[in-house]
Amino acid sequence: MSFELAVWHETAPISRERARSVFRALRERGPGAAGPYPGVALFAERLPEAERISPACALVSVERERSDEVAAEAFALARACGLVCYDPQRQLVHNLEPRGAYPGMQLRTGDGMTVTDPDLGLVADAVATMSPQNPFTALVVFGEHFVQASPEPSGYELEYKDITRNVMFRTHVPELTAIQDAFTEYATGGRAFLDRHQWRRV
Repeated sequence: MSFELAVWHETAPISRERARSVFRALRERGPGAAGPYPGVALFAERLPEAERISPACALVSVERERSDEVAAEAFALARACGLVCYDPQRQLVHNLEPRGAYPGMQLRTGDGMTVTDPDLGLVADAVATMSPQNPFTALVVFGEHFVQASPEPSGYELEYKDITRNVMFRTHVPELTAIQDAFTEYATGGRAFLDRHQWRRV
């Protein structure tokens, strides 16, 4: 079974629901579902696993065992070419903007996704995909700090580590929205989530 990604251009950030509709239209109605954009050809030229199916869209298809490696490359290249990237397996869309406060920050998930400089919508959506098959989501600023969440009975475990001070804190959070808020605040340089919860030092 293969792993697929689709890329095309949008003039503004779109929701994962809108991306799913465009992807379905590409499948059902063909390449006219999205408008032409020159970055599509550049993307297809630079990524060997990509096929330009029209002036508007390119598809990436690889074996499952290569999906993590190729997807990370595809996400970065799509951004460089001015394209959104839709992952139909996870039902996640990678928009160009808005991004967080830390250049080089990585979003990592327990099912193998790694995205450098993720947009804020993707961060919130990725948190919502946690499950037994995807057991954690983390935002990491290497050498400085990270925040990580994992599902647990009746909610989520939330961790924050300040690497420069070598301190780590952990708490239980019942609601998914509170986890999403914490990740968004962290990504944008805020730390209000540290004051909203009762933490224990690990």
